[in-house]
Amino acid sequence: MDTAADTGLEVINAQSDAAFAARRVHVRDVAIQMEGMQRIAHAFVENPDTILLELANAAVELCGADSAGISIEKEDRTEHDFYHWVATAGQYTEFLGAMLPRYPSACGICLERGQPQLFRVDQRFFDIMGIKEAPLVTDGILLPWVAGETRGTIFIMAHGRTEAFDQDDCRMMQMLADFAAMGVRQQQQQKLLLEQASAAAAAAMANDLAHKINNPLQSLTNILYLAAEGHTNADAQTVGRQTSDDLKKLSTLVNELLALPYRKLA
Repeated sequence: MDTAADTGLEVINAQSDAAFAARRVHVRDVAIQMEGMQRIAHAFVENPDTILLELANAAVELCGADSAGISIEKEDRTEHDFYHWVATAGQYTEFLGAMLPRYPSACGICLERGQPQLFRVDQRFFDIMGIKEAPLVTDGILLPWVAGETRGTIFIMAHGRTEAFDQDDCRMMQMLADFAAMGVRQQQQQKLLLEQASAAAAAAMANDLAHKINNPLQSLTNILYLAAEGHTNADAQTVGRQTSDDLKKLSTLVNELLALPYRKLA
């Protein structure tokens, strides 16, 4: 645990916290899950420039969060401007583009530990940041991701509820963290291609990468669709268990793609 009264941050390792493991699993709307997955799939294939925003929006919807966001370590970072919030959703939408220092930072602790973290933020932190008004974070999950030499985090937050998220949310966020890494890598590759090759070549490589994950995404959304339309007698928790294997397969595929050599074009 990292609890610092002088910074207003509390960061706890989610995988070793017994209280978090004991939380009651929340029932989620499978129709909302299906719609979120479909938008992610569409963004990867049709609008890769919007994928990070779609992931933030999906995090809010899929986990019932009040806010969500994605941060990246800046290439030209300084101690004062170290993390860049490149996507936000929910009540924290207005903080899109915000720059945060290296310290104090829940993002820094999460990246250092390399594992999902629970976090809370009180008014002291906002006072240090010079932020006059912002909803406090009463419960949150923060996960690291890596794309080549670029690192960042993806996070969800509740602003009032103290046990808003559970282990299923953590697993869902792990998949979204993998997709965030994929999205950043895809954007970086597309940028390199645009700089060094024709626009047609850039589009071909970006689309090829996107289509590799489209089929398993579509399979998962089909399962959620059947549940949403009442074509199964299973309750929401049973559907969640049924989709667990698909989520694992999807995460495995994404990790395999991320493990491929990342080559800059000559």
